[in-house]
Amino acid sequence: MKKMMYVKLGLDILMAVTFVLFFNKQVLGGLTFHEIAGLAIAILFFTHVLLNWQWVKKVTIKLFDRKLPLATKFGYLLNVMLLITMTFIMISGIFISRVVFPNINVGNEQWFKISHISISFLALILVAAHVGLHWKWIINVFKNMINFKAPKPSLVILARVATVALLVFGGYQMYSTHFIRQVQGVASVFNLSSSQMPEGGFKGGEKPNFQDGGFEGGERPNLPEGGFRGEKGHSESSNALGVIVTYFGIMSLFIIIIYYIEKFIMSHKRKNKKRTIVDFL
Repeated sequence: MKKMMYVKLGLDILMAVTFVLFFNKQVLGGLTFHEIAGLAIAILFFTHVLLNWQWVKKVTIKLFDRKLPLATKFGYLLNVMLLITMTFIMISGIFISRVVFPNINVGNEQWFKISHISISFLALILVAAHVGLHWKWIINVFKNMINFKAPKPSLVILARVATVALLVFGGYQMYSTHFIRQVQGVASVFNLSSSQMPEGGFKGGEKPNFQDGGFEGGERPNLPEGGFRGEKGHSESSNALGVIVTYFGIMSLFIIIIYYIEKFIMSHKRKNKKRTIVDFL
C-alpha cells in the first residue's frame, strides 16, 4: 500500500514538473521536447486517472447523495474539469504538431494554436487546486518517507513564514508574467469559433506571430476585445530551472489558497457538529 502511495506521488511530481516546462518552448530541446514530452504526459495523466479509478467509480455512484461531503463533490468536479482541459490540450497539441504529427491538417490551425496556449493557463490553476485539495495527503506521504515526528513550535513558525513568503512570491510571478490576462484569454478564444477566425489571425487585431520555437521575443498573440495586447506571457528565461521556479511560484499561490479554504470549511463543520451534539445533550 505504501509503495503505491509513493508511486502516485512520484507520478504527480513528474507530471507537474514536466507540465510547467511546457510554458516555454525554448527549454530542453525546444519544440521537439515539447511535443514528445507532451505525449509522455498524456500517457502519465491517463495512468494517474486509472490508478485512482476506484475513487472515481465510488464518487460517481454517490455523487448526488446528500451524505457525500461537499469537499468530495468539489474535488470530483475539479477532476472532471481537469480531465476536459488536459484532453483538449493534448488533442489540440496533436492538431498543431510540427514534429511528431507533421502531416495532420485540420483546417484553421491558428485557432487551435491560440486555444492550446490559453487553456494551458487554465489547466495550471486546476492542477494547483487539485494539489491544494490533496496537500494533507502529500505531507503525510513525505512524513512516512522520512519518518517525521510531530513538529516543534519553531518549525510551525517557520512553516507560517514560508507560507507568507510563497504567497508574496507567487503574487509577484503572476504580476510579472501577466498571468491573469493569460487566463482571461480563455474567454476571448471561445467567443470566437474557428470559422470566425481567419487564417491570418484575429479580425481587428495584429496577426499572431508564431515560430516553431514559440512566440517571437516572448510576445503573446494579440487578442481582440480585452485580449492580451502584446504583453509578455511566457517566462522569458530559457533556463529550465527558471521556468520551474516561475510557474511553481504561481501554482503555490493557488495551492495555499485552496488548502486554507478547505481547512476553514472543515473547521467550521467540526464546530457546528460539536454545537449540535451539545444542544442535543
